[in-house]
Amino acid sequence: MMPSDDTVIELQGISKAYKLYDEPIDRLKEAFHPFKKIYHRRFHALRDISLSVRKGESLGIVGRNGSGKSTLLQIVTGVLTPTTGVLRTRGRISALLELGAGFNPELSGLENVYFKSSLLGHSREEIDARLDDILAFADIGDFIHQPIKTYSSGMYVRLAFAVAINVDPDILIIDEALSVGDFRFRQKCLRRMREFRERQKTILFVSHDPGSVIQFCTRAVWLLDGVIHKSGDPNDVCRDYMSYISCDDKKNGPEGGRDYFNGEADAIGEDGAGRDWQEVAGCESFGRGGARITHVCLSRAATGERIELFEGGSGWCCPCGWRCSRT
Repeated sequence: MMPSDDTVIELQGISKAYKLYDEPIDRLKEAFHPFKKIYHRRFHALRDISLSVRKGESLGIVGRNGSGKSTLLQIVTGVLTPTTGVLRTRGRISALLELGAGFNPELSGLENVYFKSSLLGHSREEIDARLDDILAFADIGDFIHQPIKTYSSGMYVRLAFAVAINVDPDILIIDEALSVGDFRFRQKCLRRMREFRERQKTILFVSHDPGSVIQFCTRAVWLLDGVIHKSGDPNDVCRDYMSYISCDDKKNGPEGGRDYFNGEADAIGEDGAGRDWQEVAGCESFGRGGARITHVCLSRAATGERIELFEGGSGWCCPCGWRCSRT
C-alpha cells in the first residue's frame, strides 16, 4: 500500500546491480562451472534508494554522468527491474527517456505517434482525438510523413515530447531529452510542463542544467555514485552540486577541499607589494560567499613596484592601490 493518499511514487530500498565480465566467454564459464566459480564482479548503479514523490510535485534529479539518474528513471517506468527493493506507482506514466526510445526508425513520424502511444496504453480512438494537438506541438511539417530514421535529433525530441505531454499522463518523466532542442522549443516545453504541474500532475525531471531545475522544480535530489547524497530545496541542492562539479577532483567534493594557499595573505605582502602570480584555475570557485576578493593591486614581479597606469593598447588605469583602498 502507498504510505499516503497523495503519494504517487514510492521507492523503498531500491538497488540495481550488474554483473561485469572481463571476457564474453566468462559468462559461459560461470554458467557451467561444476563448482560454481564466480567470474564476474558486481557494479552497483543504485544503492538503497528510498524516495517518495507526491501528487503535483516536480522533482528534479541532478548528478554527474554515471551517477544512476537514468537507471532510476528506467526502474520507475518499468524498463528495468530492480535487484532489490520495492517500487509502487499510482497513475498512468508517460516517459521521455533516451532519444528515440519507443520509436520504430522504419516507420513514419505519424505511424510512430500511434505506435508509441499504443505502448503507453492508449487506444487508436484516444490518439485520434489528440492527434491535432500532437502534430501542432511537434511542428515538424511534412516530415511527419517521412521515416523516423531520416529525422535530426531535434525532430526526434520534438515528436517524442509532443506524444509524451499530449497523452494526458498522471506522471511525466523526462530524462535530459530537452537538451537537444533549440532554445525556443525548450521554452515551449517548459511552459507546457508548468501547465501540466498546475493541473496537479507529477513530474520527474533529469537535467544537467541546474538553472532549469531551480526554475522549474519544487524539490531536487542529488545522486552521487548511486546513492542520494542530498535532497531538498532546489536552490540548496543545486548550489552544493555546482560547488562539487566545479572542483578539479573528488578531494574537493562533498568530503572536503584542498588547501591551495599556505599562510595568511599569501598573495599580498605587508608592504602592499604584489607577489608572484599563482595559478588558481583548478581551485574551487563556487561557494556561499564565505570569502570575497576585497582588494587588488598590480605590481612588477621583479621590483614589487606598483603599476598604476597601462600605456595605450594594454588597457586600463588603476587609480588607487592597496594602501588607499584599505583606508
